[in-house]
Amino acid sequence: MTVDMERHYLGRVDYQSTFEAMKRVTRERDENTPDQLWLLQHAPVFTQGVSGKAEHLLDPGDIPVVQIDRGGQVTYHGPGQWVVYVLFDLRRANMNVRQLVTNLEQAVVSLLKRYELSAAADPAAPGVYVGGSKIASLGLKVSRGCSYHGLALNVAMDLSPFSRINPCGYPGLEVVSMASLLPTQRLSMDQVGNDLLDHVERHLLAT
Repeated sequence: MTVDMERHYLGRVDYQSTFEAMKRVTRERDENTPDQLWLLQHAPVFTQGVSGKAEHLLDPGDIPVVQIDRGGQVTYHGPGQWVVYVLFDLRRANMNVRQLVTNLEQAVVSLLKRYELSAAADPAAPGVYVGGSKIASLGLKVSRGCSYHGLALNVAMDLSPFSRINPCGYPGLEVVSMASLLPTQRLSMDQVGNDLLDHVERHLLAT
């Protein structure tokens, strides 16, 4: 069980400064520091994980590419996508990394079920999929027993930048959003964001 869970609503923020802030909080935290969920959106950016291969960056064009320390390959962040950074003490919660990944994936699955979308995780490729198309990506870094980075859910965004990369290192992988799957439903970004935090917190605290 965690000591506490704080929510931080950051709005639209720069990627690099947010990345540095996550690392700083993780470096300075101790066993009494509350866990934190950061809900935010980024300006358009490609992020390349530690094992990322340049061949998966097909045509980044004018969108910046940032090398970061999470696992996985390249992905895209942009307006209309909710990002939840999960600054979480795994040791305190007696949770391993695989359990954390599973809990985050199931949080997204349960959220999408609320919107009548049938989604599932893929054990071979972290993230959440609807009919084989990716709707949420996941990438984490664990340092001193604590996680940072987190998950990204495509809500109502321009999906075209995903065509400039092999998403998460998979050529031809289709990427979808809630809006593309629910064209007649008017989605509230704020409502989806709050719902997403509710589901993430519930799945982390239930362990």
